[in-house]
Amino acid sequence: MTHSFDKKYWDEIWHGDRATAMAAGTPNPHLTHEVAGLTPGTALDAGCGGGTEAVWLATRGWQVTGADIAAEALARAADRAAQAGVADQVRWVEADLSTWEPETRYDLVTTHYAHPAIPQLDFYRRIADWVAPGGMLFIVGHLHHDHHGGAASHDAGHGHHDTDGQPPESASVRAADITAQLDPTEWEIWTARETHRSMTGPDGRDVQLHDVVVAAGRRR
Repeated sequence: MTHSFDKKYWDEIWHGDRATAMAAGTPNPHLTHEVAGLTPGTALDAGCGGGTEAVWLATRGWQVTGADIAAEALARAADRAAQAGVADQVRWVEADLSTWEPETRYDLVTTHYAHPAIPQLDFYRRIADWVAPGGMLFIVGHLHHDHHGGAASHDAGHGHHDTDGQPPESASVRAADITAQLDPTEWEIWTARETHRSMTGPDGRDVQLHDVVVAAGRRR
């Protein structure tokens, strides 16, 4: 199945039956592990969806910009921030991340399974440019692997999987694909790993997630 990942696609996802479950998730464990010890600064969550990670960062003292193409996702995210008492620490921006350019650079730029309407690695190159000198780029994406079908589902509630439970090939990468985009004269690679974990999906079933995780620091 071919996915466009354009505004129409994401608006339909966030107005669909699974939107409430998607917006009610817990923060990505890769993010909470890697970022918990950092000194808070400014952060951008690129493709923030329902705001789970953006709100988590705000509760840890970060000043956060959450950007997403779907207005309904941002409305749910704003509600979540208000309920968490951090509405004044998060700015929500409706933006097409394939063309949008921020007005500033950030101490942390992070993304979790986001897929705008451009090739996946092009998206990662774009958001890398938004990291300030001395800042951190943190990517969690779908791992490209050769195991399809059966019980190995990669449906974590992000709403963009093919009928066999796997993310589309165009939305999956390997760690080496990402790190190859980062000039070693400008970046220090801190983490580049491919992981497999279990979680409970929006329908209550246990699912297997195959993740690629990259953390890199921009040299000053």
